[in-house]
Amino acid sequence: MDARLEKALEFSNYMATLNNQRRILHEKFIENSVHYLNGGKFSVDRELINFCSTLKQNDQTSAILIDDNNTPVEIEDLDKFLDDILDIYFTNTYEYLNQYNEIKNKRSVKDLIDL
Repeated sequence: MDARLEKALEFSNYMATLNNQRRILHEKFIENSVHYLNGGKFSVDRELINFCSTLKQNDQTSAILIDDNNTPVEIEDLDKFLDDILDIYFTNTYEYLNQYNEIKNKRSVKDLIDL
């Protein structure tokens, strides 16, 4: 096989593996960014955090939120709920960043797979 062709194939395999690892990391981040409360399932994202922060700024102490399954769920302690989702969000983003930085510095398919 021509050396240039072999190098191109190796690079193609590397990029496919790198993109796959990035996708897996993002899916893991999404899976870990879930909060369960009162039978409800809430995907923790910036939109939920922003909405709850707005409610809190308007002196709301409780609220009824629609969860991921379109079910209304009463949140009796909005402050605690906001603290919990902030903790989940920042813990997961920190972990996501650390794992992303690990794969970003790998320069071979073998190194990417050995994570």
